[in-house]
Amino acid sequence: MCGMQVVVVACDAQGNIDMADLQAKCEAHSDKLACIMITYPSTHGVFEDAVRPLCELVHQHGGRVYVDGANMNALVGLAAPGAFGGDVSHLNLHKTFCIPHGGGGPGVGPVCVAQDLVPFLPGHAAAGKAAVVGAVSAAPYGNAAVLPISWMYIRMMGASGLRHATETAILNANYIRIRLQDAYPTLYAGPGGFVAHECILDLRPLKESSGITAEDVAKRLIDYGFHAPTLSFPVPGTLMVEPTESEPLEELDRFIDAMLAIRTEIQRIQDGDWPREDNPLKNAPHTAAQLLQDAWPHPYSRAAAAGHKQLATKYWPPVARIDNVHGDRNLVCTCPPIEAYLS
Repeated sequence: MCGMQVVVVACDAQGNIDMADLQAKCEAHSDKLACIMITYPSTHGVFEDAVRPLCELVHQHGGRVYVDGANMNALVGLAAPGAFGGDVSHLNLHKTFCIPHGGGGPGVGPVCVAQDLVPFLPGHAAAGKAAVVGAVSAAPYGNAAVLPISWMYIRMMGASGLRHATETAILNANYIRIRLQDAYPTLYAGPGGFVAHECILDLRPLKESSGITAEDVAKRLIDYGFHAPTLSFPVPGTLMVEPTESEPLEELDRFIDAMLAIRTEIQRIQDGDWPREDNPLKNAPHTAAQLLQDAWPHPYSRAAAAGHKQLATKYWPPVARIDNVHGDRNLVCTCPPIEAYLS
């Protein structure tokens, strides 16, 4: 942390940065204010209107603005972090520039800085660049094999293609939000009722009325052939859906249909047709082996358990529900006993 202290800035009721609180924090720490880190558009899926006043306020107190470039998927061709006052921004190549996002994504991409910060960029002897800071990574070019992919993507897309991809990503997120708004309310939206490139579906009210949690919905989506969207981030008990520009309308509709079907299943629990502790969501996902057993102990049918109705194209999960929390907190080794290696 280089001896620095983190000061958390509050959010308002709409999920945006509380500008009054930010001003108070800036004034309280003005003599040693280094920087603020923001994500734009915000992780709650909204283009915040006060981003330029925010940058100006921090600059007035001698601080810098670091813009998290995780959401460039909603900015390329439309806006630039430097245009609204940012001083530093990294541009993630994953998600935005044709690199897979799964598994954490390859941590590689350019870091852009204001002109007066250029002398402080790190150097690397192997790259033939001397610098005041010196090397901060053993690999001067990062994950070098990834870089040509993004370069070719940018060259082939061109400026108009990159802008179109951004616009499509925003359109896709709003299409999902509007199609699902009666079943799953969106937690945050901009003044016009629209979101940026992602939307947060609020499942928390369902827990009280049905006992169903966001994790249950995430597990049930596997039965319908989907890996769940981001679970309980940035708000616990929610799903953050980030379709990007890469999903065709047919795939968006398939996801929406699955979410609506799951909402109908939740309604059956709310109506008392299925018990709160023994229903397709609480027991999801269901394996083919479970459905082929002679005994079926559940109050819902095997057909209901399968979820996806097109069995010929259905994805069958290899394992049923696991205890995620137990697995995170306990080391479970499947290796043979040490004696097996010694004999």
